[in-house]
Amino acid sequence: MTRIENTFRTLKERKTKAFISFIMAGDPTFEKSLAIIKGLPEAGVDLIEIGIPFTDPMADGPSIQLAGQRAIASGTTLNRVLDLVSEFRKNDKKTPIILMGYFNPVMAMGVEKFLSNCKTAGVDGLIIVDLPPEEDQELCIPSVKAGLNFIRLATPTSDTKRLEKLLQNTSGFVYYVSITGITGAATPEAKSIQAQITELKGNTELPICVGFGVKTPQIAKEIAKVADGVVVGSAIVDKIAKNTSTQEILSFCKTLADATHSISSD
Repeated sequence: MTRIENTFRTLKERKTKAFISFIMAGDPTFEKSLAIIKGLPEAGVDLIEIGIPFTDPMADGPSIQLAGQRAIASGTTLNRVLDLVSEFRKNDKKTPIILMGYFNPVMAMGVEKFLSNCKTAGVDGLIIVDLPPEEDQELCIPSVKAGLNFIRLATPTSDTKRLEKLLQNTSGFVYYVSITGITGAATPEAKSIQAQITELKGNTELPICVGFGVKTPQIAKEIAKVADGVVVGSAIVDKIAKNTSTQEILSFCKTLADATHSISSD
């Protein structure tokens, strides 16, 4: 059982929901992003998504695009992202780490080398947003064979037939994109996504986590009522962009985590 699967099992036993945070590796510097990541578990974060900066992030809105640009300007490479995970793992062997990004940097490193380096660093799962299931042999299947969860995105436009294809090799959890569009572009409403979540649950036993546009504790709380977990990225990244202190960022994450955890999974 992977750390991701074990975390969701533990949360289910506690009858609560998962809070997942995203930050871009190296934004604005390696040191600051590492300090934030180290503090996230104590702030109540159950799983951590770490962005791999990329020059052409087609699924990301302005906030995360700019975060990627800041990270690249500070010298962040895929190797440095893995260094970040390795540093985190020196003191935390429990919290799942998920790398989120695009296939180009992985392809440049080479799939076999990338997966080996991920395992050595302590990565638990991957979200590679521009690899559809038709290309599962490229990275998804090798990732699963290497012991990493490969997490797939489902969207409001994913019909029943497409969901079957999307879910075929997905593991860990399903990331449901709550809006049609880019990250941080709109605010999701629990009522508007409830039907899609119900359909997803009818097609998989995997936990369903909802992201894109969750910006406040109240929204997180409402989304947690219909999903197994809540993902927040742009709202956290926006605070980093304003040079907010590490402690203030972690305090904000705690308000989001507390709101998510306040909803029972009964």
